[in-house]
Amino acid sequence: MESGAVHQWMKDHGRGLSAALTLVAGLAMSTTSASGQNLTLEGQTGGFITPTAYVVPVAKGKHLSLPEIGYHFIAAGNVIGDIYTASMTEGIANWVEFGYTRSAHTNGNNPYFSSLWAYSGMNVYHAKAVALKENAFKRDWMPGIGVGFVVRTGDHFVSGAIANKTYTNEDIYIAATKTALNLKVPLLLNFGWKMTNASIFGIGGQATRFGGRFFGGVGFPLPGPWHTAFVPAAGFTQEPYHVLNLNQEVPGGGHIPTTLDYAIRWTQRENARFSVDAGVGQVAGQIGYTTLPTTSSLQVIPVNLDARHVIGVGASFRF
Repeated sequence: MESGAVHQWMKDHGRGLSAALTLVAGLAMSTTSASGQNLTLEGQTGGFITPTAYVVPVAKGKHLSLPEIGYHFIAAGNVIGDIYTASMTEGIANWVEFGYTRSAHTNGNNPYFSSLWAYSGMNVYHAKAVALKENAFKRDWMPGIGVGFVVRTGDHFVSGAIANKTYTNEDIYIAATKTALNLKVPLLLNFGWKMTNASIFGIGGQATRFGGRFFGGVGFPLPGPWHTAFVPAAGFTQEPYHVLNLNQEVPGGGHIPTTLDYAIRWTQRENARFSVDAGVGQVAGQIGYTTLPTTSSLQVIPVNLDARHVIGVGASFRF
């Protein structure tokens, strides 16, 4: 197309294109930060697996929210098995939330490594407080800041299976979250840092030490039908490199990569009370090598957790 034709096309269609973009932006503007008000795998307000700076909202004139409940399922492959979580979380005065999650597990069927996960699950307790409200000091660019903790008890996975005991592990974290709706493409940004001694949220067992790790994500709130919104998103969580006691099975203790998740959330645009999530994740594949006895000698084989392509779904509802 010649330059004159391009100019004429822009003149003829520019107004319609501008109007369409304005309509999309206007619809997206009604997709409030409530798009982030849904429960994670472990029960905090956040994305699919990572917490944000937001907390369960409390109605005007009230001090305590009604409970928000959540359910998640992750098909983590034939080595780890399947993970189910059921959560209940409550908010206090739009400043604090607290809750409990039961993380249940069904066994995989790998003859060599599934025994490391042959346990029913664990308990997860969590709480979070808002340290700084989003848009504080009348600054539109100001993110919300939240601080929180997670305590997991009865964790028998991997480290506990090898040592024949249960462990308790913890996270202490800070998260900064910003929902920017005044852009042509609305954006939800979340970035945080945590001190943890858990591998893969305790599903991978106990880390060898308490250390700092980053996490974060990005989402794009987009308008959907019937006053709903779709929020495609991607997130990451750095994992501790090694797992406690695993060096007894995998020389060097193995190497656990960063957990990645890609999900889409369907929720209400305003005063969101429900959400439905679906996504895929990259957790851990080959983490090292080990030796297994054969009829004639020891054979070196790769340790593959077969969890580089996991599938997850979740749902939350706030009363």
